[in-house]
Amino acid sequence: MRRWLFALLICLLPWMAQAEVEIPPLQHRVTDLTGTLSSQQQADLEARLAAFEAKKGSQIAILLVPTTQPEDIAQYAIRVVDAWKLGRKGVNDGVLVLLAKDDHRSRIEVGYGLEGALPDVIAKRIVSDVMRPYLKQGDFYGALQAGVEKIEAVIDGEPLPSVSPKQSDRDGLGDIANNFFLFAIGALVLGVFFKQLLGNVMGSLVNAGLAGMLLWWLGIVLPFAIMFAVFVFFATLSGNGHFGGYSRGGSGGGGFSDGGGFSGGGGSFGGGGASGDW
Repeated sequence: MRRWLFALLICLLPWMAQAEVEIPPLQHRVTDLTGTLSSQQQADLEARLAAFEAKKGSQIAILLVPTTQPEDIAQYAIRVVDAWKLGRKGVNDGVLVLLAKDDHRSRIEVGYGLEGALPDVIAKRIVSDVMRPYLKQGDFYGALQAGVEKIEAVIDGEPLPSVSPKQSDRDGLGDIANNFFLFAIGALVLGVFFKQLLGNVMGSLVNAGLAGMLLWWLGIVLPFAIMFAVFVFFATLSGNGHFGGYSRGGSGGGGFSDGGGFSGGGGSFGGGGASGDW
């Protein structure tokens, strides 16, 4: 009998020791660990959520994972929002939209400050009545788009504190940080062209001026645009087909990478929200 129990325990050990699903770092408003959404779909959702945050202040984030097992999706969602801290500190107006693709489970996790506007019953309706029909058809993008639209409509009617100028500037800088590598490569290509056309110094000066004006025209605060222009000038002046640690002929030792420009604002959650399946 003891041997049988011991053998059973040995068989159960792998299941008992199954690790919790790791929480990904928060770098974007849309995080897809399943490869379900196309790049364009992620970009569209990212832009929509960024625009809503700039307008209303509330932070909505989307996370797609293959599974939350061995945890229930509600338990995993709480761990995610505890780590990400979506929403403004003191306002607590964050929302997480979570899809566990292989589990066929979805959840909307609501911050403390939105539990009055987005109570469990409303969150349940969005999960079941709005998102579920799309999910059953395999249209994950449609489900997220429709769900986010309803969430934004509910939050938009809530009298929340207005967005501060500091937060708006931070959001603008975050969006540029997400695309800084692309700006750098663009400056490199234009720098080579202008240097060949106008000479080393004049070409570098024109390239830097255009780079700074472009950022300023896109709405970035002037001091950051000037700093970027100065950086582009010296990088173009000193380079010969190189930009910092990046070389057109291969990968360099330094360079720039997308470190992510989005972070939680320090909001708190208390377990409000709703889950569903499809």
